[in-house]
Amino acid sequence: MSTLTYSPEKTRNDLLNAAFEEIWRSGFRAASLDAILGKAGVTKGALYHHFRNKKELGYAVVEEVVRQKVRKQWIDPLWEADNPIDALLSIRKNIPEEEWKDICRYGCHLNNLAQEMSPIDEGFRRRLNEIFQEWAKGIADALRRGQEYGSVRDNINPNHAATFMIAVCEGAVSMAKNAQAQDVLDPCWQGLTYYLEALRPRRSFRSE
Repeated sequence: MSTLTYSPEKTRNDLLNAAFEEIWRSGFRAASLDAILGKAGVTKGALYHHFRNKKELGYAVVEEVVRQKVRKQWIDPLWEADNPIDALLSIRKNIPEEEWKDICRYGCHLNNLAQEMSPIDEGFRRRLNEIFQEWAKGIADALRRGQEYGSVRDNINPNHAATFMIAVCEGAVSMAKNAQAQDVLDPCWQGLTYYLEALRPRRSFRSE
């Protein structure tokens, strides 16, 4: 005889992951609570035990799922790398092709929510802005360390470079989503690669 053990933590995590997938594909306002419950395999009562309403669930998705995905993909690899340029170039290569197909189909989970919800909900805007700022800070800090170690030109502004890189990435993914075509990313990534290579201290540049 087996005994089933109820785990509130697992239930909450299942709800967050199911909500993330539904919001990523449909947007927050169009996301169906019934679809989320079905994917998570839980009841409506379990949902309202953990979250008072759909908005609170959405905020938790941003803070606990979206934030962690950005950290894992973009920030953590930079802390572990000796050379930030090499680390940034390797991030694209480390994303599985199946994941890239989903990104090109559905877009960036962070940017999707920023475009949809930031103009109409301050709670979403503030939380999403914190993630963008953390992402930019992670890149800028890595570039500063590279400047100290001599692997990054010392006449670039790390904050400006970080903002530019994020803008290129998000813009490229938005174009690919609109075109529903992965090959739209190729020239964008090639251009970003040239930019990153130019940050290495190999020749003289004028200060920005």
